Amino acid sequence: MARLLIIDDDQGICHVLTRTAERMGHEAVSCGSLAEGERLLGESDFDVILLDVHLPDGNGMDAMDAFAAHPGHPEIVVITGLGASDDAERAIHCGAWDYIEKSSPRRMAQALEQVLRYREERYAARQQQSSTLERDGIVGDSPRMKACLVALSDIAPGEANVIITGETGTGKEAIARAVHRNSPRRGGPFVIVDCASLPDSLAESILFGHVRGAFTGASYDSIGLVREAHGGTLFLDEVGELPLSLQATFLRVLQQKTFRPVGASTEESSDFRLVAATNRDLDAMARNGEFRFDLLFRLRGAHLALPPLRERMEDVQPLVAHYIEECCRKRGIETKVASNGFLDMLDEYSWPGNVRELVNAVDYAVNAAFFEQTLFQAHLPRELRASVLGGRVRPARGEEPSALPDTLPTLADHRKEVLQKAERHYLEQLMLLVGNDMQAACDMSGLSQSRLYALLKEFKLPTPGWRRSGS
Repeated sequence: MARLLIIDDDQGICHVLTRTAERMGHEAVSCGSLAEGERLLGESDFDVILLDVHLPDGNGMDAMDAFAAHPGHPEIVVITGLGASDDAERAIHCGAWDYIEKSSPRRMAQALEQVLRYREERYAARQQQSSTLERDGIVGDSPRMKACLVALSDIAPGEANVIITGETGTGKEAIARAVHRNSPRRGGPFVIVDCASLPDSLAESILFGHVRGAFTGASYDSIGLVREAHGGTLFLDEVGELPLSLQATFLRVLQQKTFRPVGASTEESSDFRLVAATNRDLDAMARNGEFRFDLLFRLRGAHLALPPLRERMEDVQPLVAHYIEECCRKRGIETKVASNGFLDMLDEYSWPGNVRELVNAVDYAVNAAFFEQTLFQAHLPRELRASVLGGRVRPARGEEPSALPDTLPTLADHRKEVLQKAERHYLEQLMLLVGNDMQAACDMSGLSQSRLYALLKEFKLPTPGWRRSGS
């Protein structure tokens, strides 16, 4: 039995869709606003969302990304009383399963049947993939982590380039290794390139190798990291730090899988799969001219976004247990027991340094309690304890923080305002970057001609005449 969430302020439509779902043996819950839908999604998982476009507190399509990101990753069917081609195109680009007019109840029922069948088969396939997934070093079964593992099981068997994003310390290298271990290239090498530590003067030699005598100090031939990755996976860690001067060269390597060692007269080839990771906003960097758009598009064959630890706090205690055992094993001592006070303090901490900070905290505690069997909160780093205890102390009466505003807009209104500002800024930068060339703007943004014109008009931006790039 599937669970459906109907978000529509038309009670008649809600009734029809609820009855249709129930006749098919499924459970349906309905509400009349985006805010209420967000609340219901926060309380329970749903398989499918039937989402109206025009709602009292905003446009349904503006909320699609947020709804789809919930732990259950529900499929979304957009329903509307008045269909429009631009809206239909936007809905599909935003990830909707379908876009249906309410005047066609038969089509709504057919779409519901199809999306539920798709969901059931996809879930079964993913469960099978996830059950065989090698996840050494990846700990946690929270909804957010399960969603990452499902995505990992989808992506790993393929050959597409992978970009892994997430805050520092979230475990991007562990996920990259898992992509490699669960791929057909598992028997090949896993080669790490730390882009942040590549010296400008030696970067090409480190990546592509060199021949003897190519430069001062080159006393022997070197094959380079790209050639080392032949038959396996090349992991570009902190790819946002890749020198701009190297990005064009590396783009060609990705496209052709060939390169020329420094000082060599012939090219060599390397058959590798690329996995890249970053904690930076590559889109913003590209808009600022700090990262090439074409390289960014090439990196984004598949995307894995890792949640910060504060968004999967259910995983804290399993992580602590895992790393206590690992730290004790490395020291050759009996595994220690964590007291309730120790675990409570870790559960209250916000973990700005994510899993890496947790590992360091556990390592510190095990070392501090080397000759003791039980870990207490006193064994934890002082900075962590001070942060937690300081957060437990409430301000005295009359000393409430003055930085808090008196009121806030609804989440839907705030999201709409932020999205509109971001879209306007993107369009301004896009048109400047392509010199008002509409064809180039469509190619770079992935928007259709009609959608781009509509957005420029919506934000009262200049709408230049259509012309082909280079004409």
